[in-house]
Amino acid sequence: MTELAHDRRGSGEPLVLVHGLGSRRQAWKPAMELAAQAREVIAVDLPGFGESPPDAAGTRLTVSDHADRLERFFAETGIERPHIGGSSTGGGIALELGRRGAVRSVTAFSPIGFWGRPGQVWCRWSLRGGYEIARRLPEDAQSITATRLSMFVFSFGRPFHAPAEEVMDAAASARDAPGFVDALTYGLDYRFTEPGALREIPLTIAWGGRDVLLPAWTQARRARQLLPRARHVRLPRCGHIPFYDDPKLCARVLLEGSGGG
Repeated sequence: MTELAHDRRGSGEPLVLVHGLGSRRQAWKPAMELAAQAREVIAVDLPGFGESPPDAAGTRLTVSDHADRLERFFAETGIERPHIGGSSTGGGIALELGRRGAVRSVTAFSPIGFWGRPGQVWCRWSLRGGYEIARRLPEDAQSITATRLSMFVFSFGRPFHAPAEEVMDAAASARDAPGFVDALTYGLDYRFTEPGALREIPLTIAWGGRDVLLPAWTQARRARQLLPRARHVRLPRCGHIPFYDDPKLCARVLLEGSGGG
């Protein structure tokens, strides 16, 4: 089995970072560099995304399947019961790993699974729309502004804060990911259940105030209802992927969620 592509920085207690559907490990970069001052931080590409090839079994992986794969990754790389941070689909995977007792703490940024049927459909079709936009944009400097504006809807709350190279690379990565299309169906077919299974570990749920993909005004509220004992954090002026919007705040949320800085 091919090892998942990943970056490791820093030292201390291990903190694994898991991206969302259509993203890649570099999405965490600015927050990861700050968090690595107090943790050994490992950012990973899920199968079929970034630099990780699809698993031999194919790319039709559910949240539970991804959690299985990450548990094997922990064993392969000698990571013993890490803290975990997850974004979007990665947040759902982090919650599943927390439910299993495979991690020390969970910090989930705008996690999937707290939606009703309309919210689930909206997310699926919005991501598909962003994918089609990325496929049609010309690959030259003239497309940077258009890409930033599309990212405003689907990813960043402050798209002009991210470097142009990151904006273009993120769009190209989503467009070219072999796991993207199947993940729209299988990776998003997830509802959060069993809140009682997470009572024994520290749990943080963070939500961008400008997240329009998984809107905070409905889904963060549902997360509070289902997980009243969790630490709930609002990220002002941040979108669905907040790590370029406010890296200092995101790093602080990760460190506090994993036991303090």
